[in-house]
Amino acid sequence: MAETPHDPVAAVAALDEPTRRRLYDYVVRQPGPVGRDEAAAAVGVPRTTVAFHLDRLVGEGLLEAVHERRTGRTGPGAGRPAKLYRRAPHPVAVSLPENRYELIGLLLADAVDESHTSGESPRVVLERRARELGRELRSGDPVAALERLGFEPRADGDSIVFGNCPFHSLAQRHTELVCGANLCLVEGLLSDTGLRARLDPSPGLCCVRVSEVD
Repeated sequence: MAETPHDPVAAVAALDEPTRRRLYDYVVRQPGPVGRDEAAAAVGVPRTTVAFHLDRLVGEGLLEAVHERRTGRTGPGAGRPAKLYRRAPHPVAVSLPENRYELIGLLLADAVDESHTSGESPRVVLERRARELGRELRSGDPVAALERLGFEPRADGDSIVFGNCPFHSLAQRHTELVCGANLCLVEGLLSDTGLRARLDPSPGLCCVRVSEVD
């Protein structure tokens, strides 16, 4: 479950520039990769300006650059491959507060698949996989990992509470299932840290509270 390295807020903000937005809209509507000359002709902007904007869109993770020989020739004398542009393979979405519905959706789907083949309870599989994923996602400071996942950790006396639940809408509809998986994910992130997570729902906060092990 690799995370895209691009900032989605910056990516969306990049589309506020009118020419850049027109170029993005043109490229993603084409059946194949688009060259700079083709894009310049389509939007009526000089090629150098188009190149700048297209490369900015690549840098923000909205487009992907590929190199192809459009003549179909290969070998010596075939010329250099052209730099072409197409939609990036990863979607870009912004939500405030941050949500992670793709993450919980993948966990749920994997749990159902494994349960079908193993005969183990789907909930047991889900909670085990959530703990495993938590351990995989942890890198360095566990609180920083929680920040990256959108939990918005904050101090509350001797505890840490979360100002946001990345799975809020699903947790509202399937509270026991989703909050249980959420707890296991946080437990995985906190493994071997001297911190423990427990369910402690409070109004306006995520259902999980973290404190030091007694």
